[in-house]
Amino acid sequence: MINYSEKEGKQYHIQVGKGDVGRYVIMPGDPKRCAAIAKYLDHPVLMADSREYITYTGSLEGKKVSVTSTGIGGPSASIAMEELVMSGADTFIRIGTSGGMDINVKSGDLVIANGAVRMEGTSKEYAPIEFPAVPDFDVTNALVKAARNLEKPFHVGVVHCKDAFYGQHSPEIKPVGYELMNKWDAWLKLGCKASEMESAALFITASYLKVRMGSVFLVLANQERERQGLANPIVHDTGAAICVAVEAIKELIKQDN
Repeated sequence: MINYSEKEGKQYHIQVGKGDVGRYVIMPGDPKRCAAIAKYLDHPVLMADSREYITYTGSLEGKKVSVTSTGIGGPSASIAMEELVMSGADTFIRIGTSGGMDINVKSGDLVIANGAVRMEGTSKEYAPIEFPAVPDFDVTNALVKAARNLEKPFHVGVVHCKDAFYGQHSPEIKPVGYELMNKWDAWLKLGCKASEMESAALFITASYLKVRMGSVFLVLANQERERQGLANPIVHDTGAAICVAVEAIKELIKQDN
């Protein structure tokens, strides 16, 4: 494969190379979250700032750990994972925000994904649609253990992944609204916990690359609770999700040692 990077030894998009990142990587979507997450690491250093990809590297439990943003959606997230793996990473936790779907999932709760609906395009370029998008078992268990130990309200279940944010939030005015609304109803009947935009692509990419991947999200709000007139404040603080991800990484480091 051609290396398109202007810097020898650096990956084209994320601009890091071997030795710049740890085997463990926390992956937020928003680049602005990277600095906040890096504060939880020992001796964090900004390694790269390229496009939507910002990377810090520090340590936890004496092991090198990195934070790399992915931007919005599956295409940029899968690029980040591919290039991080080529740079030496093999264990990933995505943190981000989501919209609740199950009526019992409230604003401010956390959702830990144990599977993802592949209603996006990126994963289809990696695997046939029949192949399930599932996270790594050990990473998921580490996230559950961390959430319990930190006494954070959380749910474990399947999440819905899409490419069009406004296809979810205003499907009735879209040309294919009939399909969007019918499928949304199906996901609700099947017990989906929340909707977001990256996990399906990342789970499938991780399966192909034979690396470990898990996801934890903050629930900003729940449009189904809003429809039923239930309490539905908007919550933006991702601190709980960050803490759970960091503790899960520590747990994985201990297990790996």
